[in-house]
Amino acid sequence: MVNHEKNKYKNVILSKQIEDFVGHLSIEKNYALNTISSYKRDLLKFTSFLIDKEVSDYKMVDPDTLNMFVMELRHSNTSGKSIKRYLSSIRVFFAFLMEIGEVETNSALLIKTPKVERELPKTIDFDDLKKMMTINSSQYKELRSVLMIELLYSCALRVSELVGINLEDIDMNEGFVKVIGKGNKARFSPMGQTTIDVLKRYIKQRPTCNSDALFINQKNTRISTRTVQNVVKKRALQVGVSINVHPHLLRHAAATHFLQSSHDLRTVQEFLGHKSIKSTQVYTHLDFLELSKVYDEFHPRAKK
Repeated sequence: MVNHEKNKYKNVILSKQIEDFVGHLSIEKNYALNTISSYKRDLLKFTSFLIDKEVSDYKMVDPDTLNMFVMELRHSNTSGKSIKRYLSSIRVFFAFLMEIGEVETNSALLIKTPKVERELPKTIDFDDLKKMMTINSSQYKELRSVLMIELLYSCALRVSELVGINLEDIDMNEGFVKVIGKGNKARFSPMGQTTIDVLKRYIKQRPTCNSDALFINQKNTRISTRTVQNVVKKRALQVGVSINVHPHLLRHAAATHFLQSSHDLRTVQEFLGHKSIKSTQVYTHLDFLELSKVYDEFHPRAKK
């Protein structure tokens, strides 16, 4: 019982510094909520490890402690990619602690980051994509599902960007939608005519309520990212798509098809809202030959 109380006390002290860091990311750095949540989740796991090892102060963290943490992650079959993310979160956190005078050194800088083989983004067969975007009834739920998929694909949106769209962000006359990407950076993404047609039908049936959100749930409040994930997965199953379809897969498909047709990496970078061209370059390694004609015929961004 005594050890339990001691651990609880340590947890409060260490967690307080994590909360200060989270506030710093939110207020001073203006990071996106998803990014902040990821940092916090990684650091809470690391802090839990420290408490188990009876490390009561971040000043006590040295390279050996961090190597033990990495070993524990490996033993729990954590992927190299996730370990790399944990170390990155810890480095940024300790840089903050140094800045406010809580620690003197950033031991995480002395730890070698594991090499991670970069996986090529998976994509979806265009015939399957067409099935998911084909409307078979005038039911509101189907219109909502198809519109989500249309926007995720047509505009290459992140799921958080889709969820954040408000009615006022849409300009159907000009064919653009305003989305807020990572770092709260706004960009305007073009919509194809097919997407606009589905959008008009959806808005006619959308329940009247006080919410500004384009997509609402049964309580007439903004939907969650989890809801979008479930809707996309359910839609794929409904139309007989056998692979596991998720929102990011549709974004990858959009990027693949666009680059395949345009061969313009910089424009694809802007289309995706990537801060760095390095994030976009992964698509140059994909095989585009089979998809090029399909893209030119069907993708909303293609020149008809």
